Amino acid sequence: MRLSKRSCSAILYRRRLVWLPILAWLWLMGVGMAACTQPTSTPTATRQPTATLTLSPATATAVPLAAKVNGEGITLQEFQQELERYQMAFGTELATDAQQTVLNDLIDKVLLAQAAQEAGYRVEDTMVEERLQQLADQIGGQAVLEDWMAQVGYTAESLRLALKRELAAVWMRNQILAQTPRQVEQVHARQILLYSAERAQAVYAELQAGKDFAALAEQFDPITYGDLGWLARGMVLDPQLEEVLFSLQPGQYSPVIRTAAGYHIVQVIERDPQRTLTAEAYLSYQKRSLQAWLAQRRASSQIEVFLTNN
Repeated sequence: MRLSKRSCSAILYRRRLVWLPILAWLWLMGVGMAACTQPTSTPTATRQPTATLTLSPATATAVPLAAKVNGEGITLQEFQQELERYQMAFGTELATDAQQTVLNDLIDKVLLAQAAQEAGYRVEDTMVEERLQQLADQIGGQAVLEDWMAQVGYTAESLRLALKRELAAVWMRNQILAQTPRQVEQVHARQILLYSAERAQAVYAELQAGKDFAALAEQFDPITYGDLGWLARGMVLDPQLEEVLFSLQPGQYSPVIRTAAGYHIVQVIERDPQRTLTAEAYLSYQKRSLQAWLAQRRASSQIEVFLTNN
């Protein structure tokens, strides 16, 4: 079959997007295979659990495994095919940690899908067929889809199993993200940032002697006056600096704090125990929520890895 230029472009685009690490997949909401699982455009994310989800068939002992997650096997063949798709998408020169990245992604998807199963969520075969049809429509038809599947190493069965797992994983992801609070404690702060310990201590001495913090901040930063805006926990890169900021009351300022950026003296202008997060901050909080959930789930799961280092 000879494909049109447009169809070829669609295939190449899908090849590029066929594999992303799970956190990127979860945040971009729909690249590659996950394009079939966007919660905002389909009822899947809000569908009520109906029965126990049956994921991939139990792996026979004779089938080589890459890993086992709470008794559920990730076959070596599945891992190797996913690794090939990853390298196809990003190139071997950009995939120095490809094996670990791919394995972590597969493990995280299994953990999410297992949690969906525990919650009673069921992926119906009709839902998988709907996603397959959507994918075919997006890239130019069934023939183009089949050609793409051949290029990236999917059989009809393996693609359906992958979609089934991802549908369950996305549903669970949505439950986790929905629990992220939109209102959290925040502080409005400003800083004086200096680049030598001696100068920082001299400025601190001026503050101790009664010099106005805002005036000094304007002196060292005439553009923003040192205003850091409203900050929630997790938005400050340096943990020590964040801890100090959230320990201050309005009007109070800190001693000199050294970070990789320089020497800081920070002052809290006002506090709000329940301030609404900005859209950007909310996405950051959602990411943290998901990472924390995955870390906790891994810690409480039995995960066996059978790969050997090359």
